[in-house]
Amino acid sequence: MAKRWFRLCCTADEDARVLGLLAAEGFAAEPEPFWDGAFALTREPAALGSSLAAHFGFIYIQDRSSMLPPLALAPPPGATCLDLCASPGGKTGLLARLVGPTGFVLGNEPSRDRLATLRMNLARTGALNVATSSFSGEDAPLPDAAWPWILLDPPCSGWGTADKHPKVLALWREDKVGPLVGLQRKLLARTARLLAPGGRLVYSTCTTNPAENEDQAAFAAQELGLAPLPLAPPPGVEVRDPSRPDTPGVLRVEGGDGQGFFLAAFARPAGPGPAPAEPAPPLGRDLTEAERASCPLAAWDRLPPGRVAAFGDKVFFLHAGTGLLPPGLRWQGCSLGRVKAGRFVPEPRARVLLPPCSPESGYDVSDPAQLRRLLSGQAVSGAGLPDPAGLFFRGLPLGWLRIKGKRALWQGG
Repeated sequence: MAKRWFRLCCTADEDARVLGLLAAEGFAAEPEPFWDGAFALTREPAALGSSLAAHFGFIYIQDRSSMLPPLALAPPPGATCLDLCASPGGKTGLLARLVGPTGFVLGNEPSRDRLATLRMNLARTGALNVATSSFSGEDAPLPDAAWPWILLDPPCSGWGTADKHPKVLALWREDKVGPLVGLQRKLLARTARLLAPGGRLVYSTCTTNPAENEDQAAFAAQELGLAPLPLAPPPGVEVRDPSRPDTPGVLRVEGGDGQGFFLAAFARPAGPGPAPAEPAPPLGRDLTEAERASCPLAAWDRLPPGRVAAFGDKVFFLHAGTGLLPPGLRWQGCSLGRVKAGRFVPEPRARVLLPPCSPESGYDVSDPAQLRRLLSGQAVSGAGLPDPAGLFFRGLPLGWLRIKGKRALWQGG
C-alpha cells in the first residue's frame, strides 16, 4: 500500500475519540514525529475517504509534505493569518487548528471555480475561525503592513507531484514555466507589502524547479528586502541541500514517501505599522434571543469570539477577527444554519453547537454499522428528544438529527 497521511480536524480533547472512531472501522495509523495531529495510515480496510471519520469532517486526507508549510509558519494560538492562495483548503484548515478558536485565518482563493471547493472543505471540517474571499492575490485589496503571519503557496509547475501526476512534467516543461515564475514574483512582492513589521512569511511550492524555489527565495531577499529565516528540518522528514549556496536555511523535500516540496521563511524588518483603519460596519443582523432560544439544545457559548448573523434566512458565524477586514471587501463566514418562520434550524454538520452528550441531548451510537444505517436513511427512536437533537458516537459530537414524530433521522447527506 502506498503510504497515505491524514491530519485531525477537531479540538485537542476530541483527538482520542476521533482515532477511536477510525479504529472502530478497522483503520490503524501511527503518529508522525513532525506534528502530533498528523498520522500515517498503517491499515486501510476500505478507502479512507469513505470512512465515518472523513464523512463527518474529523480528518483531512493530506500529503505529509503539504502539512509542512503551515507548521513552518508556526503561528501561535490567537494569531491572525492570511493564506493568499488557499484552495483546496488543507493548509488553511491546518492554520485554523494552530491558531485555535481565538485566532483568525483569511483564506483567499483567486479562482472562483476553486472557491467552492475551499468553502466546502472548511465547512465540512468545522473551521469556524476562517473567513473566505476571492480576489487577485497580486492586487490584494487588503491593508499594507497589517498581517503578522502570511502563507504564500502560489500556483506552480507541480513537478514534486510527478509520481502521482506524471502529466505535469509534460504540461509544465522548463520552457513553459516563465508565466508561473512571473506570477510568483508578483505575489511575493504583494505579500512583502502586506506583511506586518516583524511579521513572518512562508513561501512554499510543490515543485522541485529551482527557478520557482531558490531563485524566488533569492529574489525575496535581494529585491524585496525581506530577511531570510532559517528553517530546521522537521523530525522524520528527509530534506536536500538547496540548489543555490546563497539561500541557506530553505527546505527542499524531494522524493521519499511524500511529495516534493520547497519552503522558505522570511521576516519583514521593523518599521511603521499600518495606519488606523475605519472599522467596517456590522454585516447582517444579529440573531434575536427568541431565535436563539428556538433551538433549545444549541450551545451558543461553545462558539469562538464573534457574531452570529442572519443574511435573509441564512445564518453565518462571523469570527471576531473579521473586524480587521476593510469595508467593501467581499468575504464569507461559516454557515451555521437557517431561520425558518422565526425558528433557528442548525446545519446537520454544525457539531460545534452541540452540548455535551447525555440522554437528554441526543442519540449516542456505539456501533459503526448502526451509524451507517442512520446515514443511509434508517430512522431510530426519537422519543423524548427535542427537535433537533444531537447525534454522537461514543460521546463524540457528530451533528444534528431531525425529529419526525417519534423518529430521529439524519438529513446531512
